[in-house]
Amino acid sequence: MNIGVVVFPGSNCDHDCQHVFRDVLGQHVSMVWHKESSLAGLDAVILPGGFSYGDYLRTGAIARFSPVMQAVKQFALEGGLVLGICNGFQILLEAGLLPGAMLRNRSLHFICRETYIKVENAATSFTNRCKSGQVLKVPIAHADGNYYTDPVTLAGLQANAQVVFRYCTPDGNVIPEACPNGSLDNIAGIRNTEGNVLGLMPHPERCAEAMLGNEDGRAIFQSMMASWEGKTLSAVR
Repeated sequence: MNIGVVVFPGSNCDHDCQHVFRDVLGQHVSMVWHKESSLAGLDAVILPGGFSYGDYLRTGAIARFSPVMQAVKQFALEGGLVLGICNGFQILLEAGLLPGAMLRNRSLHFICRETYIKVENAATSFTNRCKSGQVLKVPIAHADGNYYTDPVTLAGLQANAQVVFRYCTPDGNVIPEACPNGSLDNIAGIRNTEGNVLGLMPHPERCAEAMLGNEDGRAIFQSMMASWEGKTLSAVR
């Protein structure tokens, strides 16, 4: 599988994503500079965490105008898998590839700690190696992770099973106290209606190998690989 990791000025989790896919999971990884205009040959694209363009103006608001984002939009339109992690999620929102917006955390402080997220939809290209209702322990590190959208859009997300992850307690209870940032409906990750674009605030690349003491995040990347392998086999047949 050929993975492209987009590098914006200010990205700081790009090499973590590269390490997981290349060194832990044995996939081919290309680092894609933000001025590139083509994603030809790639099977999936990662928008990593960090502080693109210093997060000046608003998180992700400048990165959405990078030349590569036109290619990302076309890639998504053609059915390619796109995963946005933290700042990558914020960029996907700003680019209109996912609905809603990010507000400052409820506490108005940057938060860096472990969280628990519940797999609300295990029938996606990003969660097919998980079980519905499974709880993953995944760290967060952000100041603007308070997901918000209007009531109509929220109802649509809920009705179409587009809410893929919600913050929860260690035993899987989705309650306000388990939400670290005030995110609407405890939302930690959503997908688009077509199912090939996912944004999530927690960092699965920081918990994908045993030496880190937690491998829960690996399931998300393995799900992407399984989805791609399934499509490839279908195409051959």
